[in-house]
Amino acid sequence: MLFETDILSSVEKGIKEIYHIDIDLSAIAINETRKDFEGDLTVVIFNLAKLTKQSPDNLGGTLGDWMKEHCALVADFNLVKGFLNLVIKREAWLSVFDDAANDDEFGIVKPDATFKSHPVLVEYSSPNTNKPLHLGHVRNNLLGYSIAQILKATGNNVNMVNLVNDRGIHICKSMLAWQKIGNGETPASSSMKGDHLVGKYYVEFDKLFKAEVDVLVEKGEELEQAKKNAPIILEAQEMLRKWEANDSEVIALWEMMNGWVYDGFDQTYKLMGVTFDKTYYESKTYLLGKQLVQQGLDKGVFYKMEDGSVWVDLTSEGLDNKLLLRGDGTSVYLTQDLGTAQQRQEESHFSKLIYVVGNEQDYHFKVLRLTLKKLGFDWWDSLKHLSYAMVDLPSGKMKSREGTVVDADDLMNEMISEARRITEELGKVDNLTDEQANELHTMIGMGALKYFILRVDPEKRMLFNPAESIDFNGNTGPFIQYTHARIRSVIRKGESMPSMSTYKKCNVIDYISLVPKEKELIKHIVNYPYILAEAADNFSPAVIANYVYELAKHYNQFYHDNAIVDDAFVNTSHFRLYLSNQVSRIIKQSMLLLGINVPERM
Repeated sequence: MLFETDILSSVEKGIKEIYHIDIDLSAIAINETRKDFEGDLTVVIFNLAKLTKQSPDNLGGTLGDWMKEHCALVADFNLVKGFLNLVIKREAWLSVFDDAANDDEFGIVKPDATFKSHPVLVEYSSPNTNKPLHLGHVRNNLLGYSIAQILKATGNNVNMVNLVNDRGIHICKSMLAWQKIGNGETPASSSMKGDHLVGKYYVEFDKLFKAEVDVLVEKGEELEQAKKNAPIILEAQEMLRKWEANDSEVIALWEMMNGWVYDGFDQTYKLMGVTFDKTYYESKTYLLGKQLVQQGLDKGVFYKMEDGSVWVDLTSEGLDNKLLLRGDGTSVYLTQDLGTAQQRQEESHFSKLIYVVGNEQDYHFKVLRLTLKKLGFDWWDSLKHLSYAMVDLPSGKMKSREGTVVDADDLMNEMISEARRITEELGKVDNLTDEQANELHTMIGMGALKYFILRVDPEKRMLFNPAESIDFNGNTGPFIQYTHARIRSVIRKGESMPSMSTYKKCNVIDYISLVPKEKELIKHIVNYPYILAEAADNFSPAVIANYVYELAKHYNQFYHDNAIVDDAFVNTSHFRLYLSNQVSRIIKQSMLLLGINVPERM
């Protein structure tokens, strides 16, 4: 909180001088003044009144008078029921604003000595190669990418990594269904993206499986037993065993179909605007996990059952027994996560490894950390699960195997189409070329999607409403994008006028006409580094999203109530153009942290 340190020191000094009492700084509580009261910072008097044995009113009034006389920051004060509201001097606000405006790296933390040697790894996306990305993946990717940008801006060396789950029974299901009913269909022959084509056969497998289960149930088998005995699931399990045995035919089919999926993923990631520094593949890391499981057996920290399966006992840690290897020797997700974590630590010596994964995997990551601890790795506590809640839809929960998911590609294209419709209706592309208009439609559609998802705290479950997200009014991405375009338009107008063209050289410190809405904008601008630090500490892009919305909202109120460019008031116009330029700068920086671009004109 800006000025907090100076005010704390001044309160401590004032009480010592007035009452001859030494107090600890921890006893002094300072907050931002509530909007319905005059002031900038508020000193909570009640605890101090007890320490000084004064009534809150007497202490507040006496301390307020002292600070107004002795504290260089305080212009005035008022006392409201035990709360001392301090008004910070105009010169102080203008000074910190000028410092921020003249700092090309304002808000960005310089890396420390551990920047290169101990990076922070952020893992996100982590798709399965049996289906295209869906709405849940969209939230995952947007969160992971944004958190990586926020951590970079706060002085961390960040490596963005992806772990592709490219092996396992779910992959074999798509492969087997294609073998049975695909008739050689390819992305080229079907004009389908590769990931969509493979996802189609994942759905088809489920249909074939259910049909076989129904037949077995009709013959008298219990449902759960029928699910285990369905011929097609037994074939899929056999295919997985062959894959792990490096069967040439199975491997060839697997490589072909995974290749289709990777091409499809690349197209989706490009439109989504997310990137990775390195991609890991489960098929290349699961064997490392198996080696760790053997080490655990050798050390006696894991145990083997009669059927050959290997387990870890975590009951003493309040959990239960967890499977590490099946009886047939095939591995589970936990196995490969153990191997991948060790590989990453050996490669990079990370200071932290952040897994961006939905909250349905909370238990999995507790088990992962504790299993690594049992294996004797002292870096087990460097693993953090950034758990986020699911995305709900008006139509209900998504199910991949039933083909009821909201496809990420379809969603993004729908958002861009809706942006095109709305911008054309509002006449916001009338003066643009077709290429410029298409770029703007994509920017607005993707900005709407990203902002709507990222403005919600990751831990909160959210309902995604496409129509609400693309509104040009309210707490939306397009509203903020339009505000930025409006500011740039104002600045272009000012720069075209001879009397305004030198606004960047205005003397900020001597500006004497500071109005409340200008001061409010300055407060928001200079508070940016604190907001950025809060977002990084909480791994929450929502902190940035809601901050930049408030900044845009306050600017629009300021724009509505005040003339920005007026030849009759050159000094005022210079300052307001200068202020507007800094607002647009912070909006652009903040939105980029969310992975959102902002237009220069609209």
